[in-house]
Amino acid sequence: MERPSAPNRRTLLQGAAAAALATTLPAAAPAVAAPTRPTGPVGSRLTLPSGIQTGDVTSSSAVLWSRASGVGRLHAVLHPLDADGERITGRGRGRGRGPITLRGSWASADTDLTARISAKGLPAGTAFETEIFFEDENGRRGEIGRGSFRTAPGRRSDGAQTFVWTADTAGQGYGINPDVGGMFGYETMRSLAPDFFLHAGDTIYADGPIAETLEEPDGAIWRNVVTEEVSKVAETLQEFRGRHAYNLLDENVRAMYAEVPVIATWDDHETTNNWWPGEILEDERYTVRDVDTLAARGRRAWQEYQPIADPRAMGRGSGFEPARIYRRIERGPDLDVFVLDMRTAKGENTAGREQQATSIFGEEQLQWLLEGLRTSTATWKVILADLPLGVIVPDGEGQESISNAEDGAPLGRELELARLLSGIKHQGTRNIVFLTGDVHYCAAHHYSPERAAFTDFDPFWEFVAGPINAGSFGPNALDGTFGPEVDFQKAGPPMGSPRDGTGQFFGRVEVAPQGEEFTVELIDASGDVQYTRTLTPQR
Repeated sequence: MERPSAPNRRTLLQGAAAAALATTLPAAAPAVAAPTRPTGPVGSRLTLPSGIQTGDVTSSSAVLWSRASGVGRLHAVLHPLDADGERITGRGRGRGRGPITLRGSWASADTDLTARISAKGLPAGTAFETEIFFEDENGRRGEIGRGSFRTAPGRRSDGAQTFVWTADTAGQGYGINPDVGGMFGYETMRSLAPDFFLHAGDTIYADGPIAETLEEPDGAIWRNVVTEEVSKVAETLQEFRGRHAYNLLDENVRAMYAEVPVIATWDDHETTNNWWPGEILEDERYTVRDVDTLAARGRRAWQEYQPIADPRAMGRGSGFEPARIYRRIERGPDLDVFVLDMRTAKGENTAGREQQATSIFGEEQLQWLLEGLRTSTATWKVILADLPLGVIVPDGEGQESISNAEDGAPLGRELELARLLSGIKHQGTRNIVFLTGDVHYCAAHHYSPERAAFTDFDPFWEFVAGPINAGSFGPNALDGTFGPEVDFQKAGPPMGSPRDGTGQFFGRVEVAPQGEEFTVELIDASGDVQYTRTLTPQR
């Protein structure tokens, strides 16, 4: 499979001055570019201020998402395409039968005017053009957003597919800067035409205010589009919602989400930095100091803005019900994606040297993951983790990470990881790859018992990518408990700007036909490949 070429950096910047916005916008301002391809005059009809998305796409299902400008009901038309990219005409829902018409939920103030449609029974390995729109209470059709997606390969196909992953969007005060073409790393990813996109967390920075200007480390001035909701730390539900809506003002993000299905998890910044359940903040910027309250609001806003398939993730409650974020996405005979939630059950950030196990996954998620890996028949099992496994990430005198900065036998959170890795070995699960972000640099780590203090596990790889539009950091030291070795790492300067893309990173994976190869590339936001590693499956 030939990799499409990334856009030239100069192309990304062309027209930026003409598209530049005033640095301050009202909360309901239009996006950096016009909303997703309206089909004609809209007038007072409903519009799509946050574009459209597809998500959690499997070989037979997809979730369609959008947000309306007012109360309305979500509708979608899926047009299957033939091998030449032409629409298939006819009637019905099966392969070769023509368009599929779907009706979803009502968008109202209860969901910040977001709505979803769950499309099921789709043919495998099929490309679709999508038309997504809202009808108002009088049945008037609003603006139509056009996009596309492809269902995962079926068992009769060759199984080849590609995807990209990254983390860390709009962090450290680096928001949408029209002078540099907005969040152009998303356009670089989109230009590679991946089959889907994994966001490894920190999808927003609810704890990081975005100001009109920010001085970069070299003295240059970064200029942001701002809205009222991003001007302070998020505390109210509406402020958390406004963070997600802000990112969708960027035309690069919206163009990619219209064409590339997303599978996302959350990490800490969807709520506040390095949080754990039960924490009481001492940060004077907050009037709400109870983290459980903030996390429930942050989780609800995150769920409202993500195209999530699992119905348990779309319900309401305290915000801490199990199985609402972690989930398994089947991607055909050669790939399963296991999405982890390493935040909801996370214990306090201590030094991590307790003799007894402290929580990072939680027992229910740990058992779910082991059972899912055991029963998976896919050649490759990708685990999307919002925290790296062996990277040391201090939090004051404690540790934000699983690691405890001590190379000996597992302690604290490391004991849960040891149970996971040992369980994987003893149940005979092979071809597991961890993908993650969080630490704002890119890296390839190989873990092996021959270098480790804990040895009851099989060797595996972990690949790290990010940020995509945030400050750069790292690289961090590794904890030797599970025997990690750096095969590659690259970081930008401390708090480095996304301006030229060289300190911003994402990963690209190509799964070869029948899963015979799993090729990983680490790429900067300008499109330059920094590292390549090809894995072959154990049979």
